[in-house]
Amino acid sequence: MLDRTSAPDFKTVGHIDLIQPRNIKFSNGVNLFYFDSPEQELIRIELVFGNLKFDQEKPLLNQAVMAMLTEGTGKLTAAEIADQIDFYGAFLQADFGFDQSQLTVYSLNRHLPKVLPVVKDIVTDSVFPEKELETYIRNQQQKLQVSLKKNDVVARRVFNRAMHGSTLYGFAAKAENYQQLKQADLLAHFKLMFQPANCTIIAAGKVDEETIKLLEATFGNDWTDSAYTADTTQPTLHPFDEHFYYVEKPDALQSAIRVGLRTINRPHPDFPALQVLNTVLGGYFGSRLMANIREDKGYTYGIGSGITSLKHCGSIFIASEVGADVCKAALAEVEKEINTLREELIPEEELELVRNYMLGSLLGSLENIFSHADKFKNIYYSGLGFEYYERYVEIVKTVTAEELKRLANEYLDYSKMYKVIVGKY
Repeated sequence: MLDRTSAPDFKTVGHIDLIQPRNIKFSNGVNLFYFDSPEQELIRIELVFGNLKFDQEKPLLNQAVMAMLTEGTGKLTAAEIADQIDFYGAFLQADFGFDQSQLTVYSLNRHLPKVLPVVKDIVTDSVFPEKELETYIRNQQQKLQVSLKKNDVVARRVFNRAMHGSTLYGFAAKAENYQQLKQADLLAHFKLMFQPANCTIIAAGKVDEETIKLLEATFGNDWTDSAYTADTTQPTLHPFDEHFYYVEKPDALQSAIRVGLRTINRPHPDFPALQVLNTVLGGYFGSRLMANIREDKGYTYGIGSGITSLKHCGSIFIASEVGADVCKAALAEVEKEINTLREELIPEEELELVRNYMLGSLLGSLENIFSHADKFKNIYYSGLGFEYYERYVEIVKTVTAEELKRLANEYLDYSKMYKVIVGKY
């Protein structure tokens, strides 16, 4: 019988076993990484492509190509693509990211011979039909018009633009940018971006010998590079000199706040410890920002901080929507919490709580084979190996309050942070 009068013994997280992929390079240059989990008749296949260099004259090409990728090929209309995918119980989705974009398909293994030719047609022969392009432009302009009425959206756009300048990271679309989209430009961009040399396939699920042969037959044989190399470099990041931005909304009941700055990314040795510091500040429900500004002061329903790692930089930011009448007071409390981390040591009890939260979150995120593939992508596209996670666990378990105070003084300088307020101030 279970003794329900006492809690189970607490155990600290030790070694975390991550599944590592096997790797095959097809004759045309496509890299396949696969995670085999034979107990399920399901597979996820991601075709990942590096984004092409940001063009200020045609800034929406990377996003638009991915958004319209499934809108028709030389053989299939958008409706026919959707019908074939649905008929076989598969799921298909194109996603744009700041550094890479991807086409993902989920399918039962027995239907792969029917599903993969559709995917192959999309990545080799998308045509971006004029009618669908006009619909896309119209819909995006309408969505933008609605989004720009939301204070948090405006704050995020201003913040990214100030921090990253005129680059893919900082670009904020305007209605006229959508009007500049032309079918010929989308086709040219597509043909450069969607080449074997710029493609990595990450497969997870039941990936047996038959599946590998099918993937190679589909994506490794008659798909070849064009005469032009995909340029996936990006312009140098030039942040703006101005660090304070106020967009007034006289009728606003709430003000959106965004505070932060550029910082290190995942390859930097300080990154895992900086994640611990971020968690203390605002990275979980029991964080200092939540305890002070939500629980104690009642200025907001929610506030948090985050740390991002992109290919060319990282950033740390604080975001919230607060009552318009307490905006200045909320900002003062944000500054106070940052300065406290710079001036005082984090109590061991609080630090232990954060350690357990972070390690528990890591364990909880490894619920299936797809999760292991996601963890691999994080390090692969950061140029790191699996030893990163061993080091991450060790640092989370052992980083000291003194070290975190040092990091706060090095990376969390409120006077150097970008501050954006949209609403009343």
